[in-house]
This record gives sequence, structure tokens and C-alpha cells, in this order.
Amino acid sequence: MNDLQQTPFRWVMLAGVWLIYASFGLTVAAMAPLVGVITTELDIRLSSMGAILGAWPLVYIGAAIPAGALLDRFGLRRALFAAAVIMALSGLARACSSDSLSLFLAVAAFGLGGPLVSSGAPKMIRQWFSEQQRGLAMGIYITGPSLGGIAALALTNSVLMPLTGHSWRLTLLIYAACTAATGIIWLVLSSHPLARAGESAAAASQSGLNWRVYPALLRLPVVRLVMLFCVGAFMFNHGLNNWLPQVLRGQGFSAVEAGYWAAIPTAIGILGSLFIPRYAGGTRSVPVLRLLLVFAACAALGLTLLSGLTLLFPLLAQGIARSSLMTVTMLVMMQCKAVDDKNMGAAGGLFFTAGEVGGVLGPFLFGVVADLTGSFDLALSGLTGLCLLMLALSFALSRALASQ
Repeated sequence: MNDLQQTPFRWVMLAGVWLIYASFGLTVAAMAPLVGVITTELDIRLSSMGAILGAWPLVYIGAAIPAGALLDRFGLRRALFAAAVIMALSGLARACSSDSLSLFLAVAAFGLGGPLVSSGAPKMIRQWFSEQQRGLAMGIYITGPSLGGIAALALTNSVLMPLTGHSWRLTLLIYAACTAATGIIWLVLSSHPLARAGESAAAASQSGLNWRVYPALLRLPVVRLVMLFCVGAFMFNHGLNNWLPQVLRGQGFSAVEAGYWAAIPTAIGILGSLFIPRYAGGTRSVPVLRLLLVFAACAALGLTLLSGLTLLFPLLAQGIARSSLMTVTMLVMMQCKAVDDKNMGAAGGLFFTAGEVGGVLGPFLFGVVADLTGSFDLALSGLTGLCLLMLALSFALSRALASQ
């Protein structure tokens, strides 16, 4: 345990990262409640709006690996501030958009800043928290994007739109200002002497961007297996999260009822993320990961077999699984002995590149299968099979960790 992992200031650093991650979730969710008014004013077709909303994950896939290298080279302070600036500028550009192309580019720009946040948060945890405390710390920060997203969904049409005279542009400008404010707060917190001292030790070891770290990491069996888990976990989460309201509609729920019921996993997920990762430290990470996969499989299978009020059980299972599946997988990555403070940013870049590939494929394949079969049953069965496949793969992961 180093000196940084003993100082109470580590919780201040965690609070700063939490704010940045909350602004991440705020910016991601900000446009969803405004789709109707934006498409009407800018005369954008729904198919084009779908492409616009999906622009940033595609950029994210290509930007995650360079972002990891930049994190390791320039350190958390500058990288996370740059991320906040890029996200705020993305929000500003959205508010100033005049057509579908300018809006597409504005949303795509977010994909340049997002990976710095996603990879930067685990790097901060790896540097500032001991192995015993990392689960708790990661469980806390991962609530940031969820709560930021909930704030955007809850406040946009009920508070900000009436407050701004129903101007979607001013509403997005307010969100951009909030994101910029979190960047300034982070810059102040990370200027503390303790933060500067901790960062200098890691950054001083690199004189340039170290691209050779990626082949070295990919030669590690643990890293390769974790990347496969990332693809599968993101496929499950993004696929089921995006299609859950429609799945519930297919079970006979109204649009309003489906919206309420689809919020259950989100609420459970926030609670679960505060408790589950804290028990997944050290050698317990893979067993906890297996348990989460069992819950995930039960969720997908339950949505296929159950109906009515009994759907509460698979939705609770989904909330438990989605709360910590990614977090615990990252904890497994941190158990790899070759992943340290110097290359955690690069490892995080690989992690989230693989994850977002699954994040794009999940909703797409789910929709394709549902369209071809005329129901959601086969798509849900596919998610069940995916979870069981990852469960089997977890035993290879245990052997790789034991042999390193």
C-alpha cells in the first residue's frame, strides 16, 4: 500500500471523478427527452436521429485506445479536465446545430472525451485505493453516470424546458455549463499538492506516448479474456437496456407502464453498485462475477418465460446484474499483475474499446433477430446463451489469474 492509498484525500479525488462521470451520464441522456422537439425544428427524420444518437459510441471505439495512451502520458489532472471541456463543447455545439449534419458532428465529438473519463476513473482507483477498497470506490463512482442520466431524464421536460421558455437550445446550454463546471471543480481538486505528487510519479516515467504497451498487454491471457468478457457484458447490458421497454410492450404493458417497469433495473442497479463491488475484491472477484452472470441469465430467461406481475423477478435480477457486471470485470483486470499505475490507462482503453464493440452489437443484433423472428423470445434466449457462455469462460479466467 502506497502513501496515496492511506490519505483521506483519496475520497476527495473520488468525489471529483464522480462529478466528471455524472456529467458524462448527463450529456449522454440529455437529448433523449428532446428528440421530438429537435426533430421537428430541424426537420430531421427519425432514422437520421437514430444515426445521430449512435454517433458517439462509434467514435468512442476508435478513440478509446489513443485516449488510454494519453492518460498514461499526461496524467489524470489534464486528461480528465480535457474530457470535461470536450463534453461541454459537444453540448454547446448541439445547442448551436442548424441541421442533421451539424448535430451529428456535435454528438460524435462527445466520443472523443468519453473514453478519457471511462479509462481515467479506473486509473484513479488503481492509483489511490488499496486492493481491499477498490471495489467500494468503483461501486461509488459508477453511480455517477446513472444519476447524471436520471437527472437529465427527470429534469429536462419538467423543470428546464419550462424554465427556458421551452427552448431545447437553452436547455442543452445549461447542461453544457454544468459539465464545464465539473471540469473546473476537478481542476481545483486535482491541483492539491497531494494530487500533484501522486500524478508526477506516474507521469514522469513516460517521456512520450508508449504505443508498445498495447501489444504487451494483449499478450497477457488475463487481459485477452477480460476483453472477451467486456464484449459479452456490454452486449447484454446495452442490448437488453435499449430494448426492454419494447419487450415489456410485447408482454401487454402500455407505453407508460413499460416506462415505469423498465426503470426498476436502473433503480436496483444504483443500489447494487454501492454494495456488490465492495465484496468483489481480491480472489472473490471471479466468484462474484459468476454470480452476476447467473442473475443475468435468469433475467433474460425470465423475460421469455414469465408474464404479468411475475416479471418483477427477472427485472430485479437484471438490475443486480447490470449494477456491477462491468465494475467487477474491471476489478478482475486490476488483478492482473502486469497492469499497474503506469499502464492502467492503456489497459482501460483496451477494456472500453472491446466493451463498446459489444455495446454497438448488442442492440443491433437484438433488433435483427427480433425482426427476423417476429418476437423477442429468440433474442432473449440468445442473451441467456451468451451469459452461460461467459459463465463457462470464467473458469479459464480463474486459471489465467492463478498462473500469472
